[in-house]
Amino acid sequence: MQKNPTDWQDNIVLVTGGSNGLGKVIATTFAEHGAKLAIVGLERSDVEQTAEEFKSHGYQALPLVADVTKPEDCQRVVTQTVEHYGALDVLVNAAGRTHRGRLMQTPLDEFDSLWRLNVMGTIACTQAAYAQLVARRGHVVNIGSLAAKSASRWVGGYPISKHAVAAFSQQLRLESKEDGLHVLLVCPGPVKRDNPRLYPLKNAEGIPESALMPGGGVKVGKIDPKFLATRILRACAKRQPEIVIPSKARILFAVEQLCPKLGDWLVTKFT
Repeated sequence: MQKNPTDWQDNIVLVTGGSNGLGKVIATTFAEHGAKLAIVGLERSDVEQTAEEFKSHGYQALPLVADVTKPEDCQRVVTQTVEHYGALDVLVNAAGRTHRGRLMQTPLDEFDSLWRLNVMGTIACTQAAYAQLVARRGHVVNIGSLAAKSASRWVGGYPISKHAVAAFSQQLRLESKEDGLHVLLVCPGPVKRDNPRLYPLKNAEGIPESALMPGGGVKVGKIDPKFLATRILRACAKRQPEIVIPSKARILFAVEQLCPKLGDWLVTKFT
């Protein structure tokens, strides 16, 4: 039976990257629909400030400081969440960062940094939470990107890391179906931001100015983060496998598989 998308009363939701950006909006939206939160961030001041902001609105929010590239930190925040609330229903892997630059001029340590945060952090947190989530027939929400489906120019190692998140999500979905775990991959275009990036772009010298824009200059409208968060809650309630916004991007993804040459032309035209 499908869950009511507006009823997350007393569900326990752990959000990595929950003190800023899209992660914070997702956490807020779950809280508005009755969920109890565990908010994970790297900067203690940001995490505690966000938790206090949530509490001022009457929401339950547990602030947790962790580096999700460290498996021991991932295990610790899951343990602290379960000890505090008694269970875990939803894990949102929203911690991550983007990149700009030419592939051949991107230092190898930058690839490694992106891989550890965007990919290994997602995997480590999911492994740490897996048993708790399965016990509740819960949800894993992995924040991908249009770049998880289609590479582009001037975005360095970002698409490589997000393609890996997409592959992890699909494999986890296939392996966990019988265990009752729901896995959702979220692939949005550029999301509107009210605040500057938490971490500045690196190695962005010598690339077109347009590529520094959200989404690497992709010619689609910016997505309202509240709209996206609401779609995520609805997709979890329906236990859908994937969200792609804008949905018309699926046409490009299909073309790229059938005719890579035409796909490359379309990517060049629309970015």
